[in-house]
Amino acid sequence: MTPVWRSCWTGLKRSLKQQAELLPGLFGEAGPLGQAAWSAPTVRSGWIQGLRSLAQHPSALPFLADCGTLDTIFSLQGDSSLFVASAAGQLLVHILGLSLQGPAEGPPSPQACDWPVCAQKIVGHIEGSLRSMATPQVTQALNVLTTTFGHCHGPWMQVLWERLSPLVACLLQEDPLPAAHSLVDLLLSVARSPVLSSSDCGLWETLAQTLRRLSPAQAGPLALGILKLQDCPQALRAQAFGVLLQPLACVLTAADQAPGPPGLPEGTTGDSVTVDTLLSSKSACAGLLCQTLAHLELLQPLPQRPSPWPQAPLLGAAVTILRFCNGSAAPASDVGGRLCAILAGCVRVQRAALDFLGALAQETGPQELVTQVSAVLLEYLRSPDSSPTVLKKAFQATLRWLLSSPRAPGCCDLDPDTQLFLRELLPVLRKRLCSPCWEVRDSGLEFLTQVTRHWGGQAGFRHALLASEVPELAEQLLRDPESYVRASAVTAVGQLSSQGLHATAASPEQLGGQKESLLAELLHVLSTDSEGFPRRAAMQVFTEWLRDRHADVAEDTEQFVARVLQAASRDLDWEVRAQGLELALVFLAQTLGQPSARCPYAVAAPQATPPGPLAQALRALSRVRLFEFAFRALFDCDRPVAQKSCDLLLFLRAQATPSGGLQEAEGSPDVVPVEAALQRWRAGEQGEPLGDLEPEAVLAVLRSLDLEGLRGALAESSDHVEKSPQSLLQDMLATVGVRGENQADCY
Repeated sequence: MTPVWRSCWTGLKRSLKQQAELLPGLFGEAGPLGQAAWSAPTVRSGWIQGLRSLAQHPSALPFLADCGTLDTIFSLQGDSSLFVASAAGQLLVHILGLSLQGPAEGPPSPQACDWPVCAQKIVGHIEGSLRSMATPQVTQALNVLTTTFGHCHGPWMQVLWERLSPLVACLLQEDPLPAAHSLVDLLLSVARSPVLSSSDCGLWETLAQTLRRLSPAQAGPLALGILKLQDCPQALRAQAFGVLLQPLACVLTAADQAPGPPGLPEGTTGDSVTVDTLLSSKSACAGLLCQTLAHLELLQPLPQRPSPWPQAPLLGAAVTILRFCNGSAAPASDVGGRLCAILAGCVRVQRAALDFLGALAQETGPQELVTQVSAVLLEYLRSPDSSPTVLKKAFQATLRWLLSSPRAPGCCDLDPDTQLFLRELLPVLRKRLCSPCWEVRDSGLEFLTQVTRHWGGQAGFRHALLASEVPELAEQLLRDPESYVRASAVTAVGQLSSQGLHATAASPEQLGGQKESLLAELLHVLSTDSEGFPRRAAMQVFTEWLRDRHADVAEDTEQFVARVLQAASRDLDWEVRAQGLELALVFLAQTLGQPSARCPYAVAAPQATPPGPLAQALRALSRVRLFEFAFRALFDCDRPVAQKSCDLLLFLRAQATPSGGLQEAEGSPDVVPVEAALQRWRAGEQGEPLGDLEPEAVLAVLRSLDLEGLRGALAESSDHVEKSPQSLLQDMLATVGVRGENQADCY
């Protein structure tokens, strides 16, 4: 028990026995808070948390096993508050596990009469709930068992499963099947248990039977869970993969005149139940297809996925679904025609299919199918019927397929098929950047940023992009009325400029001596944009430019850093100020001759800079007003900003302190103005600028500051007070509005 809990409960009663006896009665009709208090979920939750605190002590188990206490916990499993119901179930699991830990010499006896009284009551309640066949009671029992097998790993777990598994198996005989989702969760929890997964307890047979018994929508999560298991019989894995593929088999069959879907594992067919589900309604069809695609997307990168992986039929199914949705498919059967009608314009399925298609880009496929993938992606990017969210997914899938395209043998440039695709894609991108919908413009800019980051050095890409007018459009969007678009435009043109692909590089004749440089335009965004997103983006671009020694920055790095830090120091957005400190750290490392800014708390500290170069570096840092920016940020009201400033100053001190040459050469520096400014900033005042600082004064102030202590204070979260048990009891009292004597009784 923590000291805070001990303090809280001492005022209630002194012994564990008295606590356990009084806790249930505290909220009874005759209790000090009464039934009105018990009606508040916070109070019921606090009561459970109090019991859980008591349950940390084995000596309290006899009192927790009291019928009144357990009956109250049982009833709270069905509480209207999901939080309270979940906490009640977790408490039962905790008490059950504590009571069944048993002696060290062996597992608990399989005989019920030999089990501890507390465990007998809890297990008896679970058995009664399972026998009731009522969905709420069955759900509660299955949830408790799921948590038990997920968190408890003692030898008694096998005894518990052998006792309860017949009742669980009986659920499979019911029609309709009660609590199917909770049953799936339990069986997977048991299968993952290290105690049971390797034992011969009939688990695999139960899983196989459950797969056959569940509906297609219910069986999907179970099939995925089985395929994720590390050790599982091959026959069960094959059955689970077949269940998972059935909806896609139906789609392929509906679109193909062949008698069965080609390329899928043997025995995988779209059965009548799955077909009926797909054709029953638009919501049922969309739900099953989206679930199937999401499950296969999760399975695709796993090492334990089925082998061989049916890449070609999965690609074909994704393309077919997308064409069913946009009406470009040619169904070969009545089922296909009905699927076309059901899926027409279904945004939910389009998004899921595009996500899955993008995931399949990790592997190759037959060239014919890859060509179909490119064609369907262009169809969606061109279509005026594609919603903004679908277009975003289409851009993301297109990027993944572009980046996975093979290189021509012996050539470092893009292969001919990719270059042909680019020539078709860039006009579409140009059109989307002019869309009246801001989400579409934003998605187009994000795509441009990513593809430029990866392909900016490819000659074929550079030639196609510079001829497309896309860079000019991206720069025009710096003045877009929507702040999200302006932010994406800042990032895009920053990336284009880093690769020498920005608009002025594309058409220098348009400058005419009037167009300002991109650097000046982005500085204008940082200084004047009314929204935080573009300003944050500008700071990130400037940091990347400084780190990469961008040509515009290298012309006069000190002036660039000084202007950026001046703008960042006045910004009301804490993320802009924090990013300003990141830029300052990059400049600091470069000025001190370090290859990169390292954490000052690393095991191997960075090498100290010699006194001569150190003095020159400190004067450069002073000229750009870096010290003033960092010292002000040290007392910033936003914790992340103060933490970054502390890291920066600790890094600087780690570089300078070992040399000590400056202080010895010049004697005691005048630190009074700096310390006075620090006092004003700590008090929240603005004060006058520090101006140029002598290196000796900077080092003296760094040595005098307790940066380690400040770092520790900043690292300590404040929620240790708000989330304490004492705070919980205060919330309980505030909820029910008790005063006076009742407050004393509660504490």
